[in-house]
Amino acid sequence: MGGNLSLVEGEVVILDSINGPQDLKALRPMELEKLVEEIRRFLVVNVAKTGGHLGPNLGVVELSIALHRVFDSPQDTLIWDTGHQAYVHKILTGRKDFSMLRQEGGISGYPSRAESSHDVVENSHASTALSWADGLARGVQLSGRDDRVVAIIGDGAMTGGMAWEALNNIAEDPDRPVVIVLNDNGRSYAPTVGGIVRRFDPVRKLDAMRVNREYEHFLDWGKRTLQGSGVPGKLTYDALRGIKKGMKEIFFDAGIFDSLGLKYIGPIDGHDIASLEEALSMARDFGGPVVVHAITEKGRGYKPAEENKADRFHAVGKIHPETGLPIESSRFGWTSIFAEEILEIARKNPAVVGITAAMLQPVGLSLMLNEFPKRVIDVGIAEQHAVTMAAGLAKANYHPVIALYATFMNRGFDQLLMDVALHNAPVTFCLDRAGVTGDDGASHNGMWDLSIAAMVPNLRTAVPRDEQRMRELMNEAVDTDGPTLVRYPKGPVAADLPAIRQGGELDVLYEHVVDGQAPLVFVGVGPMAHTMVEAAKFLDESVIVVDPRWVLPISDSLRELVARSAGAVVLEDGLINGGVGDQLRLALSDVGCTLPVKSLGIHKSFLHHASRSTIIAREGMDVRAVVDAAKAIR
Repeated sequence: MGGNLSLVEGEVVILDSINGPQDLKALRPMELEKLVEEIRRFLVVNVAKTGGHLGPNLGVVELSIALHRVFDSPQDTLIWDTGHQAYVHKILTGRKDFSMLRQEGGISGYPSRAESSHDVVENSHASTALSWADGLARGVQLSGRDDRVVAIIGDGAMTGGMAWEALNNIAEDPDRPVVIVLNDNGRSYAPTVGGIVRRFDPVRKLDAMRVNREYEHFLDWGKRTLQGSGVPGKLTYDALRGIKKGMKEIFFDAGIFDSLGLKYIGPIDGHDIASLEEALSMARDFGGPVVVHAITEKGRGYKPAEENKADRFHAVGKIHPETGLPIESSRFGWTSIFAEEILEIARKNPAVVGITAAMLQPVGLSLMLNEFPKRVIDVGIAEQHAVTMAAGLAKANYHPVIALYATFMNRGFDQLLMDVALHNAPVTFCLDRAGVTGDDGASHNGMWDLSIAAMVPNLRTAVPRDEQRMRELMNEAVDTDGPTLVRYPKGPVAADLPAIRQGGELDVLYEHVVDGQAPLVFVGVGPMAHTMVEAAKFLDESVIVVDPRWVLPISDSLRELVARSAGAVVLEDGLINGGVGDQLRLALSDVGCTLPVKSLGIHKSFLHHASRSTIIAREGMDVRAVVDAAKAIR
């Protein structure tokens, strides 16, 4: 598909006739093949315009078609894990307007109940589908219905521990109506890691037709050998049956599922609709839990994606569809600063070890991996394990730096609290995409981490406002003999904002004094300091803008400054509830100070996908909101 992506003029477009799963049922094999090509072309052309998860969806075109031809959605429930591989499912269930994919007013980049009855869960945090499936299937059993629950799990989600907890429960009941489709492309963002994956590798690498040929040749050889030896016929038959069983186990069974007592079908060519339909039909009619193992290729059918070894175009911005090249060349912003600085830190400090959870390239650990391959650990989609393992490394006199998207820190909260903080372990958390991220929707906004951090004893939290502070704070964090957290947003970095002076532990960024008037204190948390300085310039009254740098716990310097002021406005890119503003109020209350503190930030709700700037304005986190809050205090 590296050539012309447009349809031939006058050509009949089968995709135009597909408005729901029922329209797939009557298509003939030749029509299905044509539909596959049309969908791949549709994905490339449309995702190129908006950005989104391209590679995973190019890999599940045939699988999605087969699923909707065999099962009757929404009566039969399809659950996608992770949900970013559900674009084709959306197309086949009547959602073909991708013109505003992941934009306000357009369709989500994940399954969405608000969009369609064919969607059950916005499965954008991986490894949860099997637990959903277990619960839904138990409901089917309790109600006496005969529906099927189908969980499609792929893109590395089987490396998550929650998936195996669910498998343990699903396997206990031989009648549970769950079909587990393992979409095995050997990757999450990058190639999937771990011992479990190594069990799949020999199976994944086999060509099923070649194995069948070799199997038949082996049986022929065995038969000739046994007959020539004069062994009795019954023994010959038993021996051949043993050979057959052994060959089947070697070539066709990953072993793990069989050991749990789960029916296993596979491996199946995930790009052969007929084979997929046969396997899925068997699974549907089996009457109990079944695993269908489909081997697929991420980025299938689009040459630029197939040739991209880093992530097979897992997620792209706007690109030229013919070439796959980005329309706008840009650095990764905050992520690139982290990547450069963690490498410099690692060069100076041999105790530093980088850790990530299946996000090596997106969080910026690739540079360190290239230079120090033994000091970078990818644990797969296993944030809980990553955090506790880091605590163990810290006990062994290393300083782990865990790089995650902020939204995924939620998954390791108990381990942060009980394994790192309780033991005062020197572990640094670097949280990318903190605050409003926008396009990826409710689950991916990194809006909870500051409120979480505020609850954790011993944890110090830093928020850099610009590149220079990012580099300084990362070094300070790694030099700290205890747990630290550094968080930073998605996207480009604003120009450096130097301090005009130091005020104890605070950076003073702007100061305007009116004689005899106590100042308002504007507290800018990290990059929000730029907004605070801009807002302060609109006021004709005493105001001082400060950046605490280390924002939690509240420093004595900040509490004492605000206690001498007329009040404070705190602007943070996180939840208002339990965030820095709330903590400042508590700190003042502890010394009997009741001066007003106005918190501006994200309200306690789930944010629908929209641009960052739209959400910032809507949540009252822009210059106008700051000015209005200041006037309300005066």
